[in-house]
Amino acid sequence: MKLSARNVFEGKIVEITRGAVAGKVKIDIGGGHFVTSTVTVEAIDDLNLSEGKTVTAIVKSSDIILGVE
Repeated sequence: MKLSARNVFEGKIVEITRGAVAGKVKIDIGGGHFVTSTVTVEAIDDLNLSEGKTVTAIVKSSDIILGVE
């Protein structure tokens, strides 16, 4: 599969936190680094995501906004 995204990380799921509609999937991409993806609960079920499963995190975003006082 070819992708236009240049930020592609393979890793293992270390934690899934399910909410009513969305869930957070934490992925260990190695070297002490983690990425967390927020996806729908439906996507978690459809992709059969579970802790320990190897996944590919594909990042295609133009902005990440964080702020603190």
